[in-house]
Amino acid sequence: SGGHYRPPHCFPRYKSAILVAYRNQEKYLHHLLYYLHPFLQRQQLSYTIYLIQQVGTGSFNRAKLLNVGVREAMKDEEWDCLVLHDIDLVPENDYNLYICDEYYPKHMASAMDKFQYTLPYKSFFGGVSALTPEHYMKMNGFPNTYWGDGGEDDDIATRIHLAGMKIVRTSPHLGRYRVMDYNEETEIQDPWRRPPSQHNTRKTWKADGMNTLQFRLLSRTKHPLYTKITVD
Repeated sequence: SGGHYRPPHCFPRYKSAILVAYRNQEKYLHHLLYYLHPFLQRQQLSYTIYLIQQVGTGSFNRAKLLNVGVREAMKDEEWDCLVLHDIDLVPENDYNLYICDEYYPKHMASAMDKFQYTLPYKSFFGGVSALTPEHYMKMNGFPNTYWGDGGEDDDIATRIHLAGMKIVRTSPHLGRYRVMDYNEETEIQDPWRRPPSQHNTRKTWKADGMNTLQFRLLSRTKHPLYTKITVD
């Protein structure tokens, strides 16, 4: 119930909140839940999967939804780790542990099939990442001002460095992910590029993030396999 699990026969060493920004992607959601629950249970974690949904038809704001997810998830539990997860990515290797690095934010999706299992560029922080609540607050969370797709991952990578931390990465043979419904033909015609940033992160990171987060909580419901948080 509510996507919460704890191992029945042992005391779990880690408690991880899995946070997924969501908008009407039912098919992806079913795939993700089908793969992720057994995967996490094999790792004997205590965890909850949270879906954070934005109402209305306006531009999608993934970064702000993840801020909301962190705020709401922390009301439930003293989580050791916050795993921020794109809905269309499935991990391929059981040894890719959904736990945080003690010292630094961890980029987990270091090898995706759509990038031929290499990083698209050096500062890439997209897909799946893991931060402790302390890491998250130290960098003031994610920016709230990225409407529409792209760009926020680079802002976050910059924030990590500005907050005096660095990115650690899961090694590529472990951090392998498959992108659901990835179409190789369109990818070849339209090669993936780093989006140009619209924001001056150095100036804005302390004034745009968890400390300025505003939203209206519309509902919080426990579904079989996930907890859904709907916000405006």
